[in-house]
Amino acid sequence: EKTVPIPEKLNEWAPRPPPEFVRDVMGSSAGAGSGEFHVYRHLRRREYQRQDFMDAMAEKQKLDEEFQKKLERNKMIAEEQTAKRRRKRQKLKEKKLQAKKNKLEQKKQEK
Repeated sequence: EKTVPIPEKLNEWAPRPPPEFVRDVMGSSAGAGSGEFHVYRHLRRREYQRQDFMDAMAEKQKLDEEFQKKLERNKMIAEEQTAKRRRKRQKLKEKKLQAKKNKLEQKKQEK
């Protein structure tokens, strides 16, 4: 009878924003030391991750928009069907009322 902790949904991963000011800008590779390649490699990997993230977010947004359009279209189609059926029911109802009125008028005329 212990309460079970349910973990909350984690926020989606997002890359770090690019720095506002870059202090050590790499120059030409001719004068670079042996450690500069690793710095370059990490920067390149981070940039590729950022671009992949932006592409994934754009794709997700596009799919969300398409889904919302599909929902709207389905809702509109359902509303049209409902309105059509409502008109049909109303027409039948009016027809029954008219038949009832005609029947009452005929009885009155016979008396």
